[in-house]
Amino acid sequence: MVLDELDRAILRELQKDARMTNRDLAAAVGVAPSTSLERVRALRERGVVRGYRAEVSLDALGRHVQAMISVRIRPPSRHNIEAFREWVARLPETVGVFVTSGNKDFLVHVAVPDTDALYGFVIDRLTQRPEVADVETSVVYEHLRAPAVEPVRPGTARTRRRPGGG
Repeated sequence: MVLDELDRAILRELQKDARMTNRDLAAAVGVAPSTSLERVRALRERGVVRGYRAEVSLDALGRHVQAMISVRIRPPSRHNIEAFREWVARLPETVGVFVTSGNKDFLVHVAVPDTDALYGFVIDRLTQRPEVADVETSVVYEHLRAPAVEPVRPGTARTRRRPGGG
C-alpha cells in the first residue's frame, strides 16, 4: 500500500490526537479541509485507519498488575489454536493476544488488580483449559508505548530473496 507524504502527515496528526476537528487537522498538515476530509475517508476505506479509541490508564481502572503470559497449546491443531485464541481474547483480564511462532503459541497480555488475581487467572483459568500444555508468566514492571507508528517509506523496506530467486 502506497502512502504519500500527505497521508503520512495526516496519520502522524491523528495518532497525536484523533479527536481533533477536520479543520484543525487540515491546518496542521497544510491542506484545505475538503482535502483532509477526503484523505481521511480514503485512509479508512483502505483499512489504514481502523478506528479511534480512548487510551485509558489501567491503574485508574484498578488493574495495577500487568503480565505477559506465554502459552503452549497441545496438540497444536487449527481447531485448538483458534478455540483458545477466541476464548482468551474475550476474557476481561486480557489486554492483547499475540499468536506467535517458536516453542510457544501465544503471548497473552493481561492486566489484573493484584498478584493474587494474576495467580488465580493463570491457575484457575488458563491451566484448566485442556489444550493448554504449558504457561510461563512474566510480570510487567513498566509498559511504554510508542506515541505514533510511522509507515515504512517506499524503497526503504528490505525484501528477502527466496532460495532459487523466487
